[in-house]
Amino acid sequence: MKREMIPTRDGFGEGLLELGRSNNDIVVLSADLTGSTRAGWFKKEFPDRFFSFGVAEQNMASTAAGLSLGGKIPFACTFGVFAAGRAWNQLSISVCYMDLNVNIVGTHGGITVGPDGATHQALEEITLMRALPNMQVVVPADAIEARKATIQAASIPHPVYLRFTRNPVPIITEEKDYFKIGKANVLKKGNDLTIIACGVMTHEALYAAAKLKERDNIDARVINVHTPKPIDKEQLIKAAKETKAILTCEEHTIYGGLGSAVAEIISEFHPVPIKMIGIKGEFGQSGEPEELMKFYHLTSNDIRIAAKKLIKQK
Repeated sequence: MKREMIPTRDGFGEGLLELGRSNNDIVVLSADLTGSTRAGWFKKEFPDRFFSFGVAEQNMASTAAGLSLGGKIPFACTFGVFAAGRAWNQLSISVCYMDLNVNIVGTHGGITVGPDGATHQALEEITLMRALPNMQVVVPADAIEARKATIQAASIPHPVYLRFTRNPVPIITEEKDYFKIGKANVLKKGNDLTIIACGVMTHEALYAAAKLKERDNIDARVINVHTPKPIDKEQLIKAAKETKAILTCEEHTIYGGLGSAVAEIISEFHPVPIKMIGIKGEFGQSGEPEELMKFYHLTSNDIRIAAKKLIKQK
């Protein structure tokens, strides 16, 4: 079945408008990428609550902290590679150290940014943000989850990093589906192994699971861990006990990302064989998203191959 394709950044833009209409304390900050991040949708409707900083991500992060201390709920928007890279120290000291309700929006995450190449492909921001005390990290699977995550982030009294895509991704959830930051969702039941994914890799995991069932008689459980931090420890331990093998999938480095977060829990509480699919210590490069997904072995077929190998280790 062909699914509707929408960038998760569009879900963010819609969520931001809903928040703006219901809460006058919502303010939006942008670092010269207003249109690309969909912050422009908010600017058009609420120009008095929008602040442009140009190419000054550090200043934007520090100002967001000040606005939070003044009672506002800021959303600071730029590409993920700039939010996590250039402004990391300001986020650490000005935002996280004081545990402020500041929402950092990083769009254009992962290699599916495509032709923009290595300088604009954020492949380490989950790691960088997850390492910061008090920071929560959310990577929605589709635009519906992105809208829900944006709305929920405003009411969380801690810093939140929201990672969104540039390119369209399939809609795999419904408006009625349960979504809560910090709680993983089981998208498909199964007992032979567990495939854990976030972001763009979630629909790849679902497709791989369908092929595993159809062609290999392997019944894979698929869990959408849209919140790498705080991670849903109970759901992960349950999956390890019941399926006895874990395969993680992320459009991000495997060093410190979702796979590492899962391994930290599993190795401590219920060790089972684990394999990680993701970027293995490389920079990105320019190319079409589909080409890059194949080049870095992030497709549903790669997941299927890895799953079949992992089953043999049980």
